[in-house]
Amino acid sequence: MFYGLSKLVKNILPKRLFYRALLIVAIPVIVIQLIITIVFFDSLWIKTNKGMTKALVNEISTFIEVYNDEIYNKDEITNLFSVYQDLNIEFVDDKNFKYENTERWFSPIDRTLRRELKSRFGSQMYWFNTTTYKELIDLRIKYQSGYFKFLIPRDRVTSSSARIFALWITVPAIIMVLISLIFLKNQTRPITNLAKAAEKFGKGEEIEEFKPSGAAEIRQAGYEFDKMRKRINRHLNQRSEMLSGISHDLRTPLTRMKLQIAFIKDKELSSKLADDINEMEKMLNEYLQFTSSSYLEKDEKFNLSELIDKIVEKYSNKNISKNLLQNIHINGRKNLIRRCVNNLIDNAIKYGDKVKIELSKSTNNLFIKIEDNGPGIPEKEYENVFKPFYKIDKGRADSKSSVGLGLSIASDIIRSHGGNIKLERSSMNGLGVKIFLPV
Repeated sequence: MFYGLSKLVKNILPKRLFYRALLIVAIPVIVIQLIITIVFFDSLWIKTNKGMTKALVNEISTFIEVYNDEIYNKDEITNLFSVYQDLNIEFVDDKNFKYENTERWFSPIDRTLRRELKSRFGSQMYWFNTTTYKELIDLRIKYQSGYFKFLIPRDRVTSSSARIFALWITVPAIIMVLISLIFLKNQTRPITNLAKAAEKFGKGEEIEEFKPSGAAEIRQAGYEFDKMRKRINRHLNQRSEMLSGISHDLRTPLTRMKLQIAFIKDKELSSKLADDINEMEKMLNEYLQFTSSSYLEKDEKFNLSELIDKIVEKYSNKNISKNLLQNIHINGRKNLIRRCVNNLIDNAIKYGDKVKIELSKSTNNLFIKIEDNGPGIPEKEYENVFKPFYKIDKGRADSKSSVGLGLSIASDIIRSHGGNIKLERSSMNGLGVKIFLPV
């Protein structure tokens, strides 16, 4: 029970820190306002209005009692009450007293006035209307062959302090919430900036000097992130420099070995050694490309549909079919995306006769799907083939021309763009590669 309730509360609550903090500030203010308002209306405003209405009804009752006394002049009594009691009184000679009830059930004035009239006059016919006139109440009470029509100022039965109270309790609360919004925005902005910087760094994008700001805890997190970023960049630079040295040092002896092979008289031995050297050179080149694939190119906005279309055209292969959604733009490293797609198409052509390429889009993601009709890959090997230099001894990886880096490079490129790549069985019973890229 408690787990279900907790889950329900979590689903209802907003996900972002800014709105959660706003709720923490706003809900107590609103609850306090409601409590104060209820107490005010119950103990002060309603009771005050009830007393004022009761006094008015007593005055009207007094007027009718005096009016019944024959020793007083009717006109004088009417004038006296009109002048001194602020009652506009008129007697209307009309035997028919048929008026529809216009009382508003949601109006405290109407409810209080009805209760007091019923309490004072009982079954005697009466009728009132509080909406016809803006500042007056139209009250009519049956009397002998006609009825008395009273036009009473509204402020005789209601206190104007209610509006002032509502104004004073509402305006300061709104001002305080607006001030809270400004402060909360300033407190959550450093967290948002830190998250954006971490996202850009995770994608391999260049980040300008990051300046932590905000509360002490947020600043500490920002400083630690900046230290980590600098350590990782330093490590990557050291790796690139080391690989450059390895590339230079290894290419020289490989070149000398090629020259020395030319002097070997045994052609069969010479051919085998040449094949081994070529394989070593290819492995070296692909390894260097793999390790430096994500950090050498700047981001740019480009048309992904046109890029894939041009890649397919260069193959000039009728067995490659395409179904591309047009005018799909993405922000990323164009040459790396081109290399990723090239690697996947090369693998598909190498192990299959037919290749199908699709490009589609949803609300939050782009999808690139490359399928072939080759032998495929066992499902248990789906994760392993993304490891560098991993080869399957059967099916698709029995060729010496592969060093096991094609899918590793493709995965590294896609993940550096914040996307994901996964393998599945294609619609042609071969291998299907599905790429997800964020819009």
